[in-house]
Amino acid sequence: MKTNLFTKLATLALTAVFAAGTALAADEEMMKKDHVMMKDGKMMVVKDGKSMMMKEEMMMKDGCRVMTDGTVMMKDAKKMMMKDGDMMTMDGKMMKPEMKK
Repeated sequence: MKTNLFTKLATLALTAVFAAGTALAADEEMMKKDHVMMKDGKMMVVKDGKSMMMKEEMMMKDGCRVMTDGTVMMKDAKKMMMKDGDMMTMDGKMMKPEMKK
């Protein structure tokens, strides 16, 4: 009975470690792709690993528009506001920052 509980706890712990590693790898992969992001209240464009301030509205491949103030107009006309740490790939995929301790 104790062995069964230990096995379950060990499996749960390994699953948590794997999930955290996968999320970190996804964040690192995202940082390699061209994207826009809100950083310290300013919209930034990252291209070829170089970061610069967004100077004008951008149209993403999926049809959504990103404004210099962080407003995103989705294809369906819904509006959202990017928050600090939010990232969007040039194809329109939104990424939220991971919670840091």
